[in-house]
Amino acid sequence: MNRTLLFVGAGARTDSWINAFAEVAPEIDFQPYEPGQDVSDVPYCLAWKAPPGIWPAMKNLKIIFGIGAGVDRLLADSSLPRDVPLVRMVEPELTRGMVEYVLWQCLFHHRKVWELEAAQSCSTWRPHSYPAPWDRTIGIMGLGELGSAAAERLVEFGFTVRGWSRTPKSLPKVESFFGADQLPAFLSKTEILVCLLPLTADTRGILNAALFAQLPRRASIINAARGGHLVEADLSAAMASGQINAATLDVFETEPLPPEHPFWSTERLYITPHNASITDPRSAAWRIAKQIAKFEAGEGLDHVVDCARGY
Repeated sequence: MNRTLLFVGAGARTDSWINAFAEVAPEIDFQPYEPGQDVSDVPYCLAWKAPPGIWPAMKNLKIIFGIGAGVDRLLADSSLPRDVPLVRMVEPELTRGMVEYVLWQCLFHHRKVWELEAAQSCSTWRPHSYPAPWDRTIGIMGLGELGSAAAERLVEFGFTVRGWSRTPKSLPKVESFFGADQLPAFLSKTEILVCLLPLTADTRGILNAALFAQLPRRASIINAARGGHLVEADLSAAMASGQINAATLDVFETEPLPPEHPFWSTERLYITPHNASITDPRSAAWRIAKQIAKFEAGEGLDHVVDCARGY
């Protein structure tokens, strides 16, 4: 039985993935892609961003596994076969990492740590206060696997948490909103806005001037989803006007962020290099092997993407 899994598009961590599969899933023939390689008989592929022309060459492809929680990069390729199941990555370490990042940044913005940094920079002992967490409202856009877990953790810390999603969701102690009609109500009291949406045609550019204007004045923005969600010029204008007080961005339309980009020098705009959460190779290898075993046993796959919906 052919159990070859071709690995494409994430060369910087290739050795970690090779070691992970060798340790926890040796039954899988894990092969990093080499340019010019014959891939016509490969049944399984693990991909971040595939090289041009590879999909039509994979004549025997049965499953595509995405390396991350989002699959927009793969879906953007018009040659991606839509009749082959595309499986998004769901693994505990990826979720834990995002929850940790969201909690860290929400606490950073809740306590306005930049005020402490400013005082320290001029050797000044300056009184600093902040509200109790239940007097701070945090809104999460996107209540999927990552957003729901982040909301749960923020509730545990005592924050007032609200969520917005495409369809109705019900989470304990989270005030939930859904659909375009309820977006203004969701935004109206959100002091710290966290974007964890999938990137689709409907959500591209959703973090824009019109949205910022509906937030309470001097709100904070945290985007750990995709750079395509944000209209960068609109954020710059909103921060210059004081409508948005501070922001943390982990993702950008162009990555790496160019050295000349104005975000690098924008006061109270904090940049992380698309590392809010990183898939753990060992955990992922175990889950991919289990999915392949289920498929070969004639069972259904978990976390299959609806390509029309985009997630």
